Amino acid sequence: MSDRRAIPPHSPPSPCVNICVMHKTRDLCVGCFRSLDEIASWGSMAPAAQREIINQLPARRQSLKRR
Repeated sequence: MSDRRAIPPHSPPSPCVNICVMHKTRDLCVGCFRSLDEIASWGSMAPAAQREIINQLPARRQSLKRR
């Protein structure tokens, strides 16, 4: 019988686009739309948490464009 351990899902790539500028009132990077805490902890986050943040980025982008 083979050892069938669950393979953890791969982490999605970082949404960083090398435009690292924080919005002056929203505490979000205007390049990737993540907060400083999210950027700092990205590498240690579980893949599911990373995907959850990635799913929020389009709405964050729109909210910054509306201002």
